[in-house]
Amino acid sequence: MFSSLPTRPGFSAYQDVNATTAIQGASPHKLVSLLYATLASEIARARGALARGDVPEKCRAIGKAVRIVDEGLKAPLDMQRGGAIAENLHDLYDYIVHRLTLANVRNDDALLAECARLTQTLRDGWDGIADQVQPPIAAAA
Repeated sequence: MFSSLPTRPGFSAYQDVNATTAIQGASPHKLVSLLYATLASEIARARGALARGDVPEKCRAIGKAVRIVDEGLKAPLDMQRGGAIAENLHDLYDYIVHRLTLANVRNDDALLAECARLTQTLRDGWDGIADQVQPPIAAAA
């Protein structure tokens, strides 16, 4: 049902250019949105690999998803100033990492589906506040 991305020479470089272009000049809000999108993509990739029996790809995708949660979403939380919201997000991110790890060990698509649903809920909520976030003021040229 799902095919893997092409592995033609230069395709990876094209993806890198697209990623770099999306990140440059992005607001902090947009960067978190991109992390949620990439997390969702990696979970979907893991589910596809699991369905195909492609264990190395499943492990790679889940490993990348765990790093996105741990290093991209959880690590920057300001636990001092973030209050209950930061604490709750921290706990939810820990839960997602735990479920991703179990899904990897058990080859359990239901656990990956749960992580996908949680990620989508977080993503929808984050994207829903986009109009309430002020973009940074550009410096005059």
